[in-house]
Amino acid sequence: MPPKPKRGNGAKSGGVESALAALKRAGSKKVRDDMEPRYGIVAADAYGTPVGKIRLIAKSIGPDHELAAALWKTGVYEARMLAAFVAEPARVTNAEMDGWCRDFDNWAICDTMCFHLFDRTPHVFAKIDAWAAKKDEFVKRAAFALLASVALHDKKAPDEPFLRALPLIERAAEDERNFVKKGVSWALRGIGKRNAKLKAAAGELARRLSQSENAAARWVGKDALREFAKR
Repeated sequence: MPPKPKRGNGAKSGGVESALAALKRAGSKKVRDDMEPRYGIVAADAYGTPVGKIRLIAKSIGPDHELAAALWKTGVYEARMLAAFVAEPARVTNAEMDGWCRDFDNWAICDTMCFHLFDRTPHVFAKIDAWAAKKDEFVKRAAFALLASVALHDKKAPDEPFLRALPLIERAAEDERNFVKKGVSWALRGIGKRNAKLKAAAGELARRLSQSENAAARWVGKDALREFAKR
């Protein structure tokens, strides 16, 4: 069990320094050294704190949007991971999402923010559309990680936004960058898992992509078809 941040400094969570200290105490050199070679996570400043311990620290803090913003500014990998768990979705602004997204420098931060925070904000589909058109690798991945996340989590969303997203997937499927094409496949598979109508539309796109002359698009299509065949 990681140590809880100490309370004080007038902040309900105890402040950014207290949170950083808790993260650092829960870290290990072994985890830090394994991040890049084992998981492909490149981070210039990291403590080696496992995600499970970060989540326990977040639980001990509770929602604290001001703290999340302060943690993000530190640039520390685990601090930014913690920000995803303590930020308050209803308070996340358009500008904040864009600013944090521009800072993404590895897939883990990108996916954690999309999967645990961004997909619960009011700005989801607007950001998917905007980020899908960007060239930066992790901003573009964020568009499709966010699409995959909302496809999984928002059970009440209508089909139309997901159908409108399929052309975004088709255009991005030719991006050969590893983190982008994996995000695109994740989104296509996520849409296809929602219901029979969306599975039919996603499956049609996957079959078309699987026959593409572009290697990345073929990979995306075949990856999705393998997933759909299991269901």
